[in-house]
Amino acid sequence: MNYPNGIKKNITTKAKSTNDSNLSHKNRGMTLEGELNVTNEYYRDIDKAYIYKKPTPIKIVKVDYPSRDKAVIKEAYFTIPSTTDYNGLYNGYYIDFEAKETISKTSFALNNIHPHQIEHLKNINKHNGISFLIVRFTTLNMTFLLTTEKLLKYMEETSKKSIPVDFFKQEGYLIKDGYTPRIDYLKIIDELIGGKHNG
Repeated sequence: MNYPNGIKKNITTKAKSTNDSNLSHKNRGMTLEGELNVTNEYYRDIDKAYIYKKPTPIKIVKVDYPSRDKAVIKEAYFTIPSTTDYNGLYNGYYIDFEAKETISKTSFALNNIHPHQIEHLKNINKHNGISFLIVRFTTLNMTFLLTTEKLLKYMEETSKKSIPVDFFKQEGYLIKDGYTPRIDYLKIIDELIGGKHNG
């Protein structure tokens, strides 16, 4: 994805009247983003955490209105580079993370994360927030949480352009599929807060 300063990028999407609350917990075909949205909604419903999907900053240039409830964005462009996907508060801690999916069975390509996003995660850590990646290997049906510390350490110690799935298995945290919540990543955050956050 490009983040051109002022360079237009066409985006075509239909305006929706539904929201994440209409997603079913039973929907096994849901994307990682959809499952995280439902999970975060559940956390809010039980007053456990307040973590939200960040809106993508775009400037809409052209919209077609075939009818009142069917607006179609014909042209838009990114106004500024987005940072990460999610942020919020849990147990007195600021939480900030990026969520990615890959169909690869062997590795996660680092070019899926933009340099400014890595810098953002690094800065959150520097200011005592908790930042991380959630990466789903869709073909393997495995989802991992990888702390920013582990990500940066890997990038400093190797010139490889991808992170092997074995690194996620050894250095990350496997998030087991659940029912409610679907992706209980706060269980891992509890471990990090309990003393593992510094490494």
